[in-house]
Amino acid sequence: MTGGPEPISAVAREALERERDDLRTEREAVAVTLRGGGGDQTGDRADQADELERATELDRLDRRIDEINGRLGEADAAGAPRTDAVGVGSTVKVRFEDGTEATVQIGEVAAVLDRTMVTADSPLGAALLGHHAGDTVTYVTPEGRTTAAVLSLGD
Repeated sequence: MTGGPEPISAVAREALERERDDLRTEREAVAVTLRGGGGDQTGDRADQADELERATELDRLDRRIDEINGRLGEADAAGAPRTDAVGVGSTVKVRFEDGTEATVQIGEVAAVLDRTMVTADSPLGAALLGHHAGDTVTYVTPEGRTTAAVLSLGD
């Protein structure tokens, strides 16, 4: 990665926006339970511990929402993913050594259960960075060294 603002693909942007919306909904539900201080100040330690736990959860949600907003802002500053060479945010069609083909997206963080996302610091992702259509890259897997050919870039 370049150390500067990195672009993200449209799919990754949608996933972050969806996560942010879900977190905002969850945050509102937690915040409602804390509003007004509960009214009765004679609560026992269990009530106080529960309130502290909800406040901690609210802080966690706020931090993640801020992280997502920051990442989306960086992506806006970076502009669209490159189409001339593989970079973070690129969508790349590759052919593996065994002849199978796949379209993958180069991202910062792999989404859970998203088999098309590879991180830029993974063996395949790192090998692809900076390469162009027609290039062949070599990378190491748990089974050993292998290659992949870059067939195309873009959506």
